Amino acid sequence: MSETNSAASPAEGATAPHRYTAAMAAEIEPRWQDFWDAEGTYEAPNPTGELAGDPELAARPKKFIMDMFPYPSGAGLHVGHPLGYIATDVYARFQRMTGHNVLHTLGFDAFGLPAEQYAVQTGTHPRTSTEANMANMRSQLRRLGLGHDNRRSFATIDPEYYKWTQWIFLKIFNSWYDEEAGRARPIEELIAQFANGDRVAVEGRDWADLDARERAEVLGRYRLAYASDAPVNWAPGLGTVLANEEVTSEGRSERGNFPVFKAKLRQWNMRITAYADRLLDDLDGLDWPEAIKLQQRNWIGRSEGARVDFPFDGEHTGKAVTVFTTRQDTLFGATYMVLAPEHELVDEIVPAAWPDGTRESWTGGHATPAEAVEKYRAFAAGKSDVERQADAKEKTGVFTGAYAVNPVSGEHIPVFIADYVLMGYGTGAIMAVPAHDSRDFAFARAFDLPVRCVVEPTDGRSTDPLTWDDAFNAHDATLMASANAEVSLDGLDVTTAKARITGWLRERGIGEGTVNFRLRDWLFSRQRYWGEPFPIVYDEDGVAHALPESMLPLELPEVDDYSPRTFDPDDADTQPETPLSRNEDWVNVTLDLGDGPKKYRRETNTMPNWAGSCWYELRYLDPHNDQRLVDPETERYWMGPREGMPAGGVDLYIGGAEHAVLHLLYARFWSKVLFDLGYISSSEPFHKLYNQGMIQAYVYRDSRGIPVPAAEVEERDGTFWYQGEQVSRLLGKMGKSLKNAVTPDEICAEYGADTLRLYEMAMGPLDVSRPWDTRAVVGQYRLLQRLWRNVVDEATGEVSVVDVPEAEAGTDTLRALNKAVDGVTQDMAALRFNTAIAKVTELNNFLTKADRPVPRPVAEKLVLLIAPLAPHIAEELWRRLGHQDSVVHQELPVADPAYLVDETVTCVVQIKGKVKARLEVSPSVSEADLEQAALADERVQAALGGAGVRKVIVRAPKLVNIVPA
Repeated sequence: MSETNSAASPAEGATAPHRYTAAMAAEIEPRWQDFWDAEGTYEAPNPTGELAGDPELAARPKKFIMDMFPYPSGAGLHVGHPLGYIATDVYARFQRMTGHNVLHTLGFDAFGLPAEQYAVQTGTHPRTSTEANMANMRSQLRRLGLGHDNRRSFATIDPEYYKWTQWIFLKIFNSWYDEEAGRARPIEELIAQFANGDRVAVEGRDWADLDARERAEVLGRYRLAYASDAPVNWAPGLGTVLANEEVTSEGRSERGNFPVFKAKLRQWNMRITAYADRLLDDLDGLDWPEAIKLQQRNWIGRSEGARVDFPFDGEHTGKAVTVFTTRQDTLFGATYMVLAPEHELVDEIVPAAWPDGTRESWTGGHATPAEAVEKYRAFAAGKSDVERQADAKEKTGVFTGAYAVNPVSGEHIPVFIADYVLMGYGTGAIMAVPAHDSRDFAFARAFDLPVRCVVEPTDGRSTDPLTWDDAFNAHDATLMASANAEVSLDGLDVTTAKARITGWLRERGIGEGTVNFRLRDWLFSRQRYWGEPFPIVYDEDGVAHALPESMLPLELPEVDDYSPRTFDPDDADTQPETPLSRNEDWVNVTLDLGDGPKKYRRETNTMPNWAGSCWYELRYLDPHNDQRLVDPETERYWMGPREGMPAGGVDLYIGGAEHAVLHLLYARFWSKVLFDLGYISSSEPFHKLYNQGMIQAYVYRDSRGIPVPAAEVEERDGTFWYQGEQVSRLLGKMGKSLKNAVTPDEICAEYGADTLRLYEMAMGPLDVSRPWDTRAVVGQYRLLQRLWRNVVDEATGEVSVVDVPEAEAGTDTLRALNKAVDGVTQDMAALRFNTAIAKVTELNNFLTKADRPVPRPVAEKLVLLIAPLAPHIAEELWRRLGHQDSVVHQELPVADPAYLVDETVTCVVQIKGKVKARLEVSPSVSEADLEQAALADERVQAALGGAGVRKVIVRAPKLVNIVPA
């Protein structure tokens, strides 16, 4: 919305030519930014370099402070983006001033779909647009005075960076998870076990007898990075595979609204599930918000239960379908089974014709089971996983024509396929116990299937499910109707029944207790151009081979067309054609991988944009090392385990809560693999995580619901108007499309970067979302003007402080100063920047109102206090105060405890709960003395009116409560 510029008027400028203004800020700020760059002010020394020759510097504790990787958008920054960057900068500056060696830098997560989409639309190479966006973002961030070590900056698109992303991929590819050792080990050690017979690769065959393809298939079942036929979201209209997050609940693509189908494609995967227990257990040692930990725990989804085999008989004798269940105690109540439509067993069990007596409602009206299954699979493929898991009122499915055998009752139960069962959880098959599961209950009602009560209801309902409206699924009840000739669960509680039936299943080899996870292996392939190429080639037999390290980086080739090939949006039977696959000269190569020149075909998928952000914290440590991922001593210094940080990691990592699961989980996985293989000492990447809130903005819409420019809206008596029309106002996101974006460049031009920094930090607690109000920025601008005025004479430009010893500053001034020092120090250490600013403001206002010039020692400490928050003006005032060294590395003032205790405090004296007097007493007054003083007070005596005292309650030094007789 429109506002009035608060800069000095022409008349004021004439009388105060040296007043702090936006024009002065525009001169001061770039000058000090140039100085910091030239002097290398923010360069953090490494232990193998500068620290080695400087014992004093080497003795300092370290702090590694990071922001979440920014993506360089073509739209540039709005004022909401720098919130976290300013916060980490303030904290980093505070840590430097408290004696720490601080590493704080910023790079760019520069691969990704937006640049590729722009390339498709315009023909501009993604690198060209991305580098232009990075240059613009660097310029915007520099203007804010962020104290980054620019020597350590990089982008994920730099070949010298993604060389090591590819190197890590190869280490993961050439590793396996040893369950007995509980860690990853090189694949060569597994091969050695197969070769010497310590481990069986294929039952009945020696390793030496297997050909190359067979060995590759065996190893693929163990490798931490492996290729498999994976179910994916295929959008023919876009010509690409989509992540679940890119598919709407209606089963269509977010981009373009095209139909999305389930398809099986050969894809690369990361076996993150091998680390599920460690990823879960190690959360306890991290200093993360509990909400984020909970999201990760839920995503990993550990659940204890049992695997149970349901056999088939007749023509399928010998086959069985395995289910995972957390309610194995209800096995006697299983009356049918459901497989996911994609389950591989479906095609094997479907008979040629419907069995006699098959109900019409089970067939979907189709002539044969095969036709029914085919049609239903096509129907289910048009739904997203989110939609399939939703509690839809109408349950859909179809009978496969096959029956399985309930292993405890011997009953033949029908096998259905239905979309509410997913391949992504458990085994992709369930035993349906409709009496005790709501979704099974709804399905049974829809298909007229038996519902058998085996857990005695405790809510007053009868044991006849025909009278029920929903399932009974309590865990604190008693089992019933659950016995055969060999085992009985009747009368047992749920926990005891689970243990008994699990033991019975294990003894007969048809089941066992097990742990299941919701977490699935990480789909690591993308059918796109703008990503890291896989360092993998395939021989003529289709066997995958890793490129040797000497061939890294494998750089992206040039292509004529960045678009994936698109198809009829409704043609689910198509296959993606990647942009890389069209460059035949790059794809088909002759290489010598150690056994002579041979023809190979390169992998034409690329890595997801997550890849580069899985390890970037390590590259910040040693960004120019071309011989190894990171120097071990350097990694141990910055990230190694230490007291209070048993897993090591970054000291402070700030970013949005939207990355709670995927990025943070993937980065933790990569760190654990690298730790297991001995390349790093830290088993966790980020020790302390802090989620900043969001800066919101008002969105103004006209009668059509279309956003109008927020800066041109006028407020009239609580209503809002744009070009003569009243508009609505609603708080929401800030963005270009909503026409409410305010750029940091605008605010810097109007007030200066220091004002913007102070305003964003003062808006409220860092972890809480808050609305942007451009009109309120002036408050912090005036704070800086008063600060300037306390040090500099606005008429002459000379320093106006008085040169007296600190001890002569006066008791009130010293008490105000030391309270501010103590409060600001505590607040900054706890990331409470808004309250730190309030304390600086209080001290500054106190000095402004004083009737004499500010004593030099007090002025200097005030400048040091505000330096982390407003570094440009602090640097300028520090220099004007006569100092030649940068304020950045000065020591933060330390409070004198003698001035932190008030000389007196106010004690409230109550009679019958009503205040009758206030006493000024010593903070250390005893309860006995305080009681005596209260009872002796004339006001208290008058209020008692001669009445006796039955009881006196004393809470020294602030409260006395008197109860009359």
